[in-house]
Amino acid sequence: MLTRRDVDVVPRAVRRLLTTVLVLASVATACGYGSQAPGNGTGNVAAKGARLSAQSVRIGFFPNLTHATVLVGDAKGFFRNELGGTEVRFSTFNAGPSEIEALNSESIDIGWIGPSPAVNGYIKSGGKSLRIVGGSVSGGVKLVVDPDKIKSLKDVKGKKIATPQLGNTQDVAFLNWIADQGWKVDALSGKGDVSVFRTDNKVTPDAYRSGSIDGAWVPEPTASKLVAEGAKVLLDESSLWPAKKFAVTNIIVSQPFLDRHPDVVEAVLRASIGTNEWINSHPAAAKAVANAKLATLTGKPLPGGVIAAAWSSLRFTDDPLSGTLAAQTEHAVRVGLLEEPELTGLYDLAPLNKILHAMGRSPVDDAGLGVQ
Repeated sequence: MLTRRDVDVVPRAVRRLLTTVLVLASVATACGYGSQAPGNGTGNVAAKGARLSAQSVRIGFFPNLTHATVLVGDAKGFFRNELGGTEVRFSTFNAGPSEIEALNSESIDIGWIGPSPAVNGYIKSGGKSLRIVGGSVSGGVKLVVDPDKIKSLKDVKGKKIATPQLGNTQDVAFLNWIADQGWKVDALSGKGDVSVFRTDNKVTPDAYRSGSIDGAWVPEPTASKLVAEGAKVLLDESSLWPAKKFAVTNIIVSQPFLDRHPDVVEAVLRASIGTNEWINSHPAAAKAVANAKLATLTGKPLPGGVIAAAWSSLRFTDDPLSGTLAAQTEHAVRVGLLEEPELTGLYDLAPLNKILHAMGRSPVDDAGLGVQ
C-alpha cells in the first residue's frame, strides 16, 4: 500500500513538477472535465424588477448532467426571477482550467465547477482568486469495466483504465483507490500495476468500443454511455464515502465580485437553492428539462436509457460537502500530485447560511477551511 512516507521520499523538485502539472492540467469534472475552450452561452436574459448592485452577472458552467442545476435553473427561470432587473449571462466550458482562467480574467463572475480545479485555482492565485460559496451535486462517478476482462475488483490490476485527465477529480480518486489496494502507479505517467489512460470523456466510449481501454473511472453521463456499449458498473464511488456523499460540483465566485456585489451572489444562491428544491421534488420533469437544455447546447439529447441511468445516481445538494473536498485534497497529496496546500479561506459560506437560516434550514459546515 502506498503510504504517506512513500510520498514523502519523492524528491521535492519532482513534487513541485507534479504540482505544476496538476495546476495546469487539472479539470474537474466531474464532472466530465474535458479539454476544450469556452463555448457559446445560453443567452443573455434579464427579468422585470429592480436591478441589484450589478448591471449584469456572468455565470459559467459545463453542458453536462453534473451541472444540471444551471441547466434546469436557466430553463425554468429561477435565475431570472431572483436577479430581477440584473441581467444574467451564461457561458459554457468544457474544461476546469478554462473556466478558472475566465474567472481570473473577469470574463465570468460565478461558476459551477468541480473540486480539483477550484482547489488548484485557489492555490495558484495564492488564495486570492475565488471562494467556494455553495454546493450543487454529489455522486454520479463510477468505475465501469469490460465484463469479459474484469469480473472483480482484483481483476483491475494489470488492466487499462481511463480517467478524464491527469490530476482531475476522478483521476485523483482512482489513483487513491489504487493505493488502497496496495498497488503502485506512477502518478505522472500512469504506468504501474494498473495502466491509467487520461482520455477526454468525449472519446472514452470510442476507446472502449475499440478495445483500447478495459474500463474507466468516469462521471455521468460517460459511465452510462459505456454501459450502453456493454460495460458493467464495477464500483460506484459514492460507496467509498461516508453517507455516500462527496463533492462533485460546487459554486465558486470571484473574490472581487463577492466583495463588490454580495447581493447578486445571494440572489444566484437563492436561485440555485430554489432550483435544487424543484429538481428534488420533480425528478422526472427535471430530467426532461435538463435533457432538453442539453440538446439545445450540444445539438442532441442523451438517449433515454443513458439519461435515466445517469440521473438516478446524481444527488442535488446545496451543501458543498467541504469535508470531502478536504479529503480529496489529501488524496492528491498522498499519491504525489500535490504538496500539502494551505486551503484556509477557500470557503465563504456566510451568504449561503444566511439564506438557509431565513428558510429555517440548518447551516452547512466549511470543515475549518472558511474565511477567518
